[in-house]
Amino acid sequence: MQNKLSIIIPAKNEEAGLAKILPKLRTLFTDAEIIVVDDGSTDGTADLCRSQQVTVVSHPYSKGNGAAVKTGARAATGNVLVFMDADSQHNPDDIQTLLSRLDQGYDMVVGARSGGSQANIGRWWANSLYNRLASWMVNQNVEDLTSGFRAVKADKFREFIHLLPNGFSYPTTITMSFFRAGYSVAYVPIHASKRRGASHIQPIRDGVRFFLIIFKIGALYSPMKLFVPISFSFFLTGLFYYIYTFVTSGRFTNMSALLFSVSVLIFLIGLVSEQITMLLYSGKEK
Repeated sequence: MQNKLSIIIPAKNEEAGLAKILPKLRTLFTDAEIIVVDDGSTDGTADLCRSQQVTVVSHPYSKGNGAAVKTGARAATGNVLVFMDADSQHNPDDIQTLLSRLDQGYDMVVGARSGGSQANIGRWWANSLYNRLASWMVNQNVEDLTSGFRAVKADKFREFIHLLPNGFSYPTTITMSFFRAGYSVAYVPIHASKRRGASHIQPIRDGVRFFLIIFKIGALYSPMKLFVPISFSFFLTGLFYYIYTFVTSGRFTNMSALLFSVSVLIFLIGLVSEQITMLLYSGKEK
């Protein structure tokens, strides 16, 4: 069966960027369904999309980038979804590269930005840290955790749509969810151009959210990855404190006992969480 393509573009006040990419998308993908989700824009975003004869789904107020992505995924009729930004950072010419890799048997293909595509050294450092942490959580190499440019099979994407946050961290959630569910994920190198207009991302606030989402998804799909290191750290602290008090005063203190007890409790919580996760997935596969 031939794949039907839906291209989904979340947009908030992105008239300038859309004016550049929509004509090119319509030229390159004449049969594709192009959906722009207008997330409460106050400029001419919606009017521009209508003039370009693409589908517009408008939010009555701004709900967030992730909410716009979910709206677009629900409205799409294609069995292959392509997500890209509206700020002209993503080159429409790269879509075919993503689709070609998807046809090789992958469930999701992500455009991995080169180092020169990062807005500044701080953003590059933060993304590198996110990638390493996520790679450890899912036991796979995560090359670009926060890239919003990706092609994915629609049915598999919708399995996790209820997990996606409404903010800017939907790529983090969907990437880790796919890896932990055992779906095939590939990366292709891309160069992201400098965005048009001001970024809607707030580094400190959204950076904290990224970390929380990484740990939340890790706890959902692999609880022992979180609980065992924490339990072991309490155990080591208790052990070293016991050695110190034994050497200095020949005593086993209440603090050492408390640290050992906390270590055991955290491990047991992780073990129960792991069993709950296995039961949830065994029920889902029936």
